[in-house]
This record gives sequence, C-alpha cells and structure tokens, in this order.
Amino acid sequence: MYDHVGLHVQDIDASVRFYQAILAPLGHVLCTRDASSAGFGPKDAPALWLYHDQSANPPVGMHVAFRANQRGHVDEFHAAGLKAGGQDLGQPGVRKDYASNYYAAFLTDPDGNNIEAVCMAFN
Repeated sequence: MYDHVGLHVQDIDASVRFYQAILAPLGHVLCTRDASSAGFGPKDAPALWLYHDQSANPPVGMHVAFRANQRGHVDEFHAAGLKAGGQDLGQPGVRKDYASNYYAAFLTDPDGNNIEAVCMAFN
C-alpha cells in the first residue's frame, strides 16, 4: 500500500544516527544523505525519508512500524535504539492483545515519534 514515509526532524544529524542504529538489525541502510534530508531502506531503494525542519514546532506524533524477519531482530532494534538515545515505549515481547504471534518493541525517536519493530513469525 505504501511507497515511502517522510518524517520531519529538528536535528537531522541526531536522527540519522538514531535511524542508522535501529534499522541496521532490520537490514536497512542509509541510502542517500544531504544537508536537509536522508533516505533509508534496502540498498538503493530508500523508503523512509527524514526531512530537516527548522520550524520551532515540527509535526510529531507519527507512528511507524518496521517489519522484522526474526524476533531477535526486534530485540536488537530495541537495544540499539536505547543506546542511540531513544526512549523505551515498550520492551520486546509478545502483544497477545494484538495477535498471538505479534512480537514487538516500541521506542521514541529524537523527535518524539513512536517507532516500532514487529515480527509476526513464531521464532
């Protein structure tokens, strides 16, 4: 359904560091970068875009969920995000209220967005 997602960020350098840390366990890389934007995704196919927003109050409150192929990748995403300055919104674990196989972790990024990694496999 979606081709790409764009987030407005106040500090592009801090956001690039954060997303590089959390997306590496999920197999995504920094594909392109300039002074005002950065694109992440599979090599040569950016799908998450960060845009430097110099306004005093950029929009926040987005929720973005990234698919993980293994539960261990969700664990790595969460640990890397905390180390990179993200705040914990939910430790890795099964969310039975969503589905019996919904294994996820939640963080806030440097701009307060709710960022999730989810694995639907039973591994």
